[in-house]
Amino acid sequence: MVPDISVLMGIYNEKKKEQVEMAISSILNQSYSNFEFIICDDGSSEEFFLWLQEYCKTDERIHLLRNEKNEGLSKALNRCLKYAKGEYIARMDADDISLPERFEKQVMFLKTHPEYAFTGSAVSLIDEGGIWGERKPSERPQKTDFLWTSPFIHPSIMMKTSVLQNMNGYTTADYAERTEDYDLFMRLYAAGEKGYNLQEKLFLYREDRNAFAKRKYRYRINEAKVRYIGFGQLGIRKGSMKYIIKPLVVGVLPGFVLQKLHKRQFGEKEG
Repeated sequence: MVPDISVLMGIYNEKKKEQVEMAISSILNQSYSNFEFIICDDGSSEEFFLWLQEYCKTDERIHLLRNEKNEGLSKALNRCLKYAKGEYIARMDADDISLPERFEKQVMFLKTHPEYAFTGSAVSLIDEGGIWGERKPSERPQKTDFLWTSPFIHPSIMMKTSVLQNMNGYTTADYAERTEDYDLFMRLYAAGEKGYNLQEKLFLYREDRNAFAKRKYRYRINEAKVRYIGFGQLGIRKGSMKYIIKPLVVGVLPGFVLQKLHKRQFGEKEG
């Protein structure tokens, strides 16, 4: 039977095995079961790959690929895309958790709303201490919503396969490292496609509540470049310089200020 959904996941051995197990299990336990799960190991150690290979034998829907060296998420996902047979692409990260009805609800939405090329969802934020906050992106993002940040949460996305293929997948440009999703969504909107965010939390997104302060500055430079190029493609660059340099400014703020902003933005729970 041809799968309706092709799930794409890149993985590298920096992830904890118990988190990987939870991530994979959350896909295998979806209420909507007609999918294939394509995982690309991106140059992990031999020990980690052998463990992953054995674990993936537990379900015939899993197809495991391997890169001989670490090439980055974009190339890993593009390799997965070459093997995809489903009508829809679902993203998944190796340390997050998809709630059981995620696929069912996203497929239903895309089938009943053909005007949308892709859909994401609201998410709960988790770390080692459990759920600590949430993100609830705009329901119907417009081009100007890209000014502040990406209005979509990448691993929560389900997209028409044909649309992603028409975009030639993810960019592999060096300047877009760690911001390949932001780049993709802006290219999609520039091409006339649009996305939607289901307001129900269908995903547990792993993000350390202090991670924002730890981001390497070179990735902030990458984001500024992606913003400059993307805003031009969207026709919103005029007057946008304060948004283009935002990641650069944020990167020089004291850590305690970043933590306060992070908690305020994502509604950290007390205690």
